[in-house]
Amino acid sequence: MKTGLGFRKLTAHSIVLGLAFNFSIIDGLAKELVGDPNFLTQGASEVWWSTPNVEISYRDGKLCAKLNEQTSEPWDAIIGLNDINLQGDVEYRFNVEATGNGTQTIRAIVQEGQEPWTPLSELVETIGTQTTAFSSIFVLNKDVEAAQVVFQFGGAPIGEVFCLSNVSVNDGQVERGDTGSGDIALYVNQLGFLPNGPKYATLVHPSLEPVRWSLKTQSGELLANGNTKPFGFDPSSGFDAHQINFTKYTATNDKVYLEADGARSDLFSIRPDLYDQLPIDALSYFYLVRSGTDILPEVAGREFGRPAGHKADRSTPCLDRSTAGKIYDQSWSCNYKLDVSGGWYDAGDFGKYVVNGGIAVAQVLSTYERALYYKGSNSKLINAELRNGNSSASLPDVLSEAKWQLDFLMRMQVPDGDKYAGMAHHKIHGVKWNGLPLWPHKDPIERALHRPSTAATLNLAAVTAQAARLFMPYDQAYAEQLLAASKRAHAAAIKTPSLIAPASGGQYGGGDYDDDDVSDEFYWADVELYITTGEAEYLNRLKASKYWSSGVFKPSGIDWRFLAGLARLQLALIPSALSDEDRIFVQRSVLAAAENFMMMQESEAFDVMFKADEGLGWGSNSSILQNMVVVAAAYDLVKDKKYLNAVRKGMDYILGRNIMGISYVTGHGTRSSQNQHARIFAKNIDASFPPMPNGALAGGPNSIPADEIAVKELEGCAPQACYIDHHKSFSTNEIAINWNAALSWVAAFLADTSSD
Repeated sequence: MKTGLGFRKLTAHSIVLGLAFNFSIIDGLAKELVGDPNFLTQGASEVWWSTPNVEISYRDGKLCAKLNEQTSEPWDAIIGLNDINLQGDVEYRFNVEATGNGTQTIRAIVQEGQEPWTPLSELVETIGTQTTAFSSIFVLNKDVEAAQVVFQFGGAPIGEVFCLSNVSVNDGQVERGDTGSGDIALYVNQLGFLPNGPKYATLVHPSLEPVRWSLKTQSGELLANGNTKPFGFDPSSGFDAHQINFTKYTATNDKVYLEADGARSDLFSIRPDLYDQLPIDALSYFYLVRSGTDILPEVAGREFGRPAGHKADRSTPCLDRSTAGKIYDQSWSCNYKLDVSGGWYDAGDFGKYVVNGGIAVAQVLSTYERALYYKGSNSKLINAELRNGNSSASLPDVLSEAKWQLDFLMRMQVPDGDKYAGMAHHKIHGVKWNGLPLWPHKDPIERALHRPSTAATLNLAAVTAQAARLFMPYDQAYAEQLLAASKRAHAAAIKTPSLIAPASGGQYGGGDYDDDDVSDEFYWADVELYITTGEAEYLNRLKASKYWSSGVFKPSGIDWRFLAGLARLQLALIPSALSDEDRIFVQRSVLAAAENFMMMQESEAFDVMFKADEGLGWGSNSSILQNMVVVAAAYDLVKDKKYLNAVRKGMDYILGRNIMGISYVTGHGTRSSQNQHARIFAKNIDASFPPMPNGALAGGPNSIPADEIAVKELEGCAPQACYIDHHKSFSTNEIAINWNAALSWVAAFLADTSSD
């Protein structure tokens, strides 16, 4: 396993993908081709040109364009910048932030500077009064001299105004050697900071002595200053690092930046509503990956509308005996077809997996349940309006979304009369892999049910037990249906306790989600059934489990394969019939785990809540967020602000304070992941497909990259640099429902505690 320990030298491409993504930092780290990309000087507007019907003005660090005549086509109204020299075989990133005085569509294009004005990179975005950030990566097969950056907005009403900031075309091609050569860069949470919260940044700098830093407004006004705290060599990034602490600055301020020894951070904000939008976007993601229903453009947004995918799931056969015999230790099939429509597509593929679907919907439910008990009517989530078309007057949007997945999970139960009656089929997906991009309603691959598994059955038992108590106030009949499905699945798992889904290398059209130890799933199901019913049977079983008194919080975080930590959190946080003595015992274990995770965080230069210097695994961003969930739970239990502040600092890494200089959540941060591995959200591959939606979490750095492009491009990478924002890199840059569920939980927690 490559840990990155001692990697003080990165390969040229690792550098391009890492520090160079922080476009505006300093010369030598990345070559910025747009002069003054943040429009920090009044003269910035003088080098931009416009068509005669457009008036250009400079406004507080933004370049604004006003349309003065009626036009019909986008290219009838343009502002532009000339003389951008591009080289072939170099990876460029085109980055834009834009706002408008209404809802309008703009085309942002890097193009050849002469007829026929061939586009080299093109973005079409709908903007509004809130800042929209968007970007693309492109590589040319030839040199292009005197290219142009242009913005087209013809067809808008007379008087329409849009403003630009952070317009960047960056190549990052400068090769660097050892970190002792003077490389300097500054990394922050690109979204920003809460006025009453901790404010930390990381400075990459070779000095062993403190460095002077300044906090400034966009126009250069000094707000605060101080000295860095040298950290030394940081093996997780491969660089020498310092930490900047500007927590004492508590004023609300928009568009500020840090500066140290010539390095400048991204612009960020300090405001109390910093996290209000993030949980809405993260939870609205699930509607966009629904299977079996039309995704309505009036709900999801114009670009995201599509017909229902995989309607044939309403009558799905089991895998044929021939193929099943290659996967399982017996030639298995069934003589029935099931309606397994609905549910959420798992990740970048169209598979639907009960084990991963289980933890995903469990944490969506837990996001609601946590808010219910720890914030109640003061929660920003309880009555939040998601973009999911919920028409119920009483059912909260979060529960409405969870129901779509719960209904699918119950449909995966084996019917009466079969050998495995009451168990849950492990998964459903195509009998072979399909390519990308691909609309789900155009998927030509036959789909089939795979053999039931004990792990899937216990996932079903746990989540339906949890859901039963949450739906009871809104729909008693549905709650009873959920609890009946839970008890039926639990009994079936006891009857067949070791039916394991084997590993097959994912060669039969979907992921394996193999797990040969289901003791943690039994513990989880018993916990949820006990919380809901209070019945002694389940208490006796969970106390007999080895996980009752053993450690359940691994350094690598909670995941679909090991769920004992999730069960422990539920037992600690959610009211139940547990005795006071037992409750204190359980809660102390959560507090102890939180202390361990915070010690781990303190040893990291970027305050990541993970031992990143030992390597980062598949879906590392989710693992980091899961550790933050544990620390957040500790705050809910005892209200000690050290836990809250640790979670706030941990979120900085996810949103830009990392060696890649990128926010891993689409649309949240100056530069966010845009090209995640996905069949549906593939606008970067085919312009007729929708882009990645705001609020989607990229898997993140993977110290053992497993896809062709990552293996080729990330050789020798330090752990944090083992990431590439490319649609082919499924091992570092995929999306997944369980990852977004973890993001949703933490984001909702941060929004609910923003004033604490």
